[in-house]
Amino acid sequence: MAKSKSKKYFFILIVLILGAVGYYFYLNYFAKAIHLKNKAYTYFYIESDDELQEVVSNLKREDIIEDEKDFTWLAEKMKLGEEIHPGKYRINNGMTLRQIINLIKYNKQEKVKLFFNSQIHSIDEFITYVADKLELTEGDLENEFADDTFLEKKFSLDPDNAFAAIIPTTLEVSWAINKEDFFKELKINFDNVWSEARKQKAKKIGYSVVDVITLASIVQSESAIASDQQKIAGVYINRLETNMELQADPTLIFANKNWGVQRVLDEDKEIDSPYNTYKNKGLPPGPICLVKVQAIDAVLNYTKHKYKFFCAKPELNGYSDFSETYEEHKKFAKAYQKAITNKGIKR
Repeated sequence: MAKSKSKKYFFILIVLILGAVGYYFYLNYFAKAIHLKNKAYTYFYIESDDELQEVVSNLKREDIIEDEKDFTWLAEKMKLGEEIHPGKYRINNGMTLRQIINLIKYNKQEKVKLFFNSQIHSIDEFITYVADKLELTEGDLENEFADDTFLEKKFSLDPDNAFAAIIPTTLEVSWAINKEDFFKELKINFDNVWSEARKQKAKKIGYSVVDVITLASIVQSESAIASDQQKIAGVYINRLETNMELQADPTLIFANKNWGVQRVLDEDKEIDSPYNTYKNKGLPPGPICLVKVQAIDAVLNYTKHKYKFFCAKPELNGYSDFSETYEEHKKFAKAYQKAITNKGIKR
């Protein structure tokens, strides 16, 4: 009887010991929470070639975890080393080690939003912006945008007009997206706009896709109003068809990099640049801004008329006055110049 009781007590003791050990492991590994210093959350980045030890070291270096050994032990038990997904991860204060491991193991990463809008003025600015947001380097992007063969095959463009490949949009991608997949996203966005119907319209009016984008960038820079854009497009097409210089002030702003100026001066017209449409006939080499669909459609559906001149109305309401002769245009221009002078606009 005594022997039976001893076995019973021994069994209970073993259960208690195992329970205590299990509870210790639960507290120190599975349920152990992180404590971020004065932050509700932080972002953690895993690069494309990072292995488990690099991930652990970086978590420690960024003060997300306290003990590398604890995290490594649990990560190995959960086989994290076999399923590390590069990207950007949001780590919340109070997360357990297990939760962090599952975040990475099951690829629950935060997507990066890229906003392609009027704040990007050139292909160089685009490259800098993207490289600052993603793992991709400026070199990665520069090489593709300088590659004639790649641009021709992908977009029917060349390095001089590569900016035309970028359509204003918001992309959500992995921070660690590779170069090939990034350009696939750009191509999808490009093709969504440049449907076969739009390509046929461009062909019908006698211009290539890049010509339409380039002209649309000038038109868009002149006005945001759809009806005026169509009439302005008609003015520029009339000039192109009569071998007249475009004389488009927005191209001077682009050439001089005078972003944000409201008034173009005569001295701006002296710059030696292929984008100076006061000195060079025809369209500039490529677009001068990222072009919205509205402006593209304004060019494709331009208003046919005999106007060769236009000028913003002195009311400064976004609309323009149009004229067939330079003499008539000078009157409109004088009224506009007076209006902006009265508002104190010098530049």
